[in-house]
Amino acid sequence: MQVITGLARGKKLITAEGTELVRPTSQKVKEAIFSAIQFEIEDAEVLDLFAGSGQLGIEALSRGAKFCTFADSSPVSLKVVRENIRNTGFTDQSEVVNKPFGAFLKLTNRTFDLAFLDPPYGKKLIQKALPELAGKMSERGIIVCEHEKECVLPAKVGNFEIKRVLNHGIVGVTIYRFLEDKDGQ
Repeated sequence: MQVITGLARGKKLITAEGTELVRPTSQKVKEAIFSAIQFEIEDAEVLDLFAGSGQLGIEALSRGAKFCTFADSSPVSLKVVRENIRNTGFTDQSEVVNKPFGAFLKLTNRTFDLAFLDPPYGKKLIQKALPELAGKMSERGIIVCEHEKECVLPAKVGNFEIKRVLNHGIVGVTIYRFLEDKDGQ
């Protein structure tokens, strides 16, 4: 696992060993995600929710995001995130938060332009997080959800609607964007 491109291109990333809860995003899926959003990363405020190894947030920072908040409830995962941030040189552009996703979303005052949700599969965590997250997103906001291919997410959440669905083997990626006002108001 490594950073694909940008400032930290080629840097190796580690992941927590010996835990079934951590399922790192494959390089192929990560490439597809960043290809779909590549022109909207520059200067973005990013949230890597259910951070795991932090690789999605780190990839965004490497590609020009301004700041990334990494949130996870696992101390083991957050230790890995901190090491990956340190090894890629993004310490000053990062915040690491040890909180369950619900508590984090209720308490944060930040507004995000780009959010990654890649929780453990089969627990409907994306469906639980989306309504609260939608209220923390900017009008240029993009929400990227990685999930098992069979997972069906709501067409609209708050001011966001599905704009693209990508399937790669057993993995699905759903991309929400801010709902444009159809009346031009």
